[in-house]
Amino acid sequence: MNNKHRDVIIVGAGISGIAAGYNLKKTCPNKSFYILEGRDDIGGTWDLFKYPGIRSDSDMHTLGYRFKPWIHDKSIADGPSILEYIKETIDENDLRKDILVNHKVKSSNWNSHKNVWELEIDENDKLKHITCNFLFLCGGYYSYTKPHMPSFKNQENFAGQIIHPQFWSDSVDYVDKKVAVIGSGATAITIVPAISEKAKHVTMIQRSPTYVVSGPSEDKINKFLRRFLPTKVTYFLIRWKNILWQSFTFSLARKYPERTKNKILDLIKDELGADYDIDKHFTPSYKPWDQRICLVPDSDLFKAIAEKKASVVTDTIDEFQSDGILLNSGEKVKADLIITATGIKLNSLNDINVTLDGIKLDPHERLTYKGMMLSGVPNFAISFGYVNASWTLRADLTCEYVCRLIKLMDKKGTACCKPIEDKSAYGDDKLIDFTSGYFQRGLHLMPKQGNKAPWKNYQNYLKDIFAVRLFSIKDSNLKFYGKKK
Repeated sequence: MNNKHRDVIIVGAGISGIAAGYNLKKTCPNKSFYILEGRDDIGGTWDLFKYPGIRSDSDMHTLGYRFKPWIHDKSIADGPSILEYIKETIDENDLRKDILVNHKVKSSNWNSHKNVWELEIDENDKLKHITCNFLFLCGGYYSYTKPHMPSFKNQENFAGQIIHPQFWSDSVDYVDKKVAVIGSGATAITIVPAISEKAKHVTMIQRSPTYVVSGPSEDKINKFLRRFLPTKVTYFLIRWKNILWQSFTFSLARKYPERTKNKILDLIKDELGADYDIDKHFTPSYKPWDQRICLVPDSDLFKAIAEKKASVVTDTIDEFQSDGILLNSGEKVKADLIITATGIKLNSLNDINVTLDGIKLDPHERLTYKGMMLSGVPNFAISFGYVNASWTLRADLTCEYVCRLIKLMDKKGTACCKPIEDKSAYGDDKLIDFTSGYFQRGLHLMPKQGNKAPWKNYQNYLKDIFAVRLFSIKDSNLKFYGKKK
């Protein structure tokens, strides 16, 4: 086999990339492939982030793979457990030999004369070249090296350590320290209770509140059923229970935003008491699911606040001082350690310079086809998960579809397939209707969606099952061409 050519190149050895490798091996056993990982280990997000309390923000029965049951009691799982789950998947399916770490794809050019992708790869500062027939990007949607890091006035004056969670290391010492955590997203609300047990006090500084709900870390129904039913059956039942519940609650929130908001706030009042200022600290200005709702397992954040181990301050930052942070209200938060949980930075095309016959590809000028391909781009797909449900639900569907498409190309004897842009589909534009800061900052990097199928990105698993898994791939919007060699 030619090591400089593969039928398929998968970029990224995280949760999506491993799903892609599994599906290719299972349904397209005649196809050669590599999974290229730019970092020195596998796991993606679950290997990158090391901060205290790192965990899933979705249940593992839906964040886990469709084909591999999650067998642990914890439904909301810690990062190391998720990483071990991914590694188990790799070993159980003999995928390790197909993974090349320290292989960062720098550029990729579609050569329409040869009908191949030409990739330039950085392997430990040595350039390598490889070609493939199909390019599948599974490297996520944010930069692993450049998080969102706003600059703060006089931050150089702070006498203690400043750390972004994306760069967390074992050298960070928070024991018996006054800690300020800047941010109110999933990372912040994970770190605050995790470090509050050993820190002197933790203050979460937020510019504006986020919707936060508590859920059990263990699924009692799952534990009960596992006593009587086979593992695969239990996993299937719990997975679908959670899928349907997520779909129902999301639809309900969209239809009755005010009632949903009031219900969430009532639950928080039950946690923190009537005297706590819920309006100020936990009542967002936006509707539920205009941004992702943050989940806290077993009320850990609320318990830390109720026990006075942690507190929330809603204000804007004036400046850093040697011993803490001065807020615009005049209040000062004293700190020995500052954690800037200020979010991620979206990237485009996994930070790969993608060209078509030497002409740079701008995804924002393209329509997304079924949320995974780009108009006019041949033999190319991107794994992009849900923002209102578990990432893996969408990743699994995308991987299955790509394999079906490759098999159909073989059946037709064609070398290429690309979505043909439908001018009448324009009119929606935003790929995802979300107001989260990191989405708004990165919208110019994302493809556009259309106003009708198959160009519309529904963010609905039940609809996508039919559109992606069950319905025929044959579509007038897909062009098959070129003779397979």
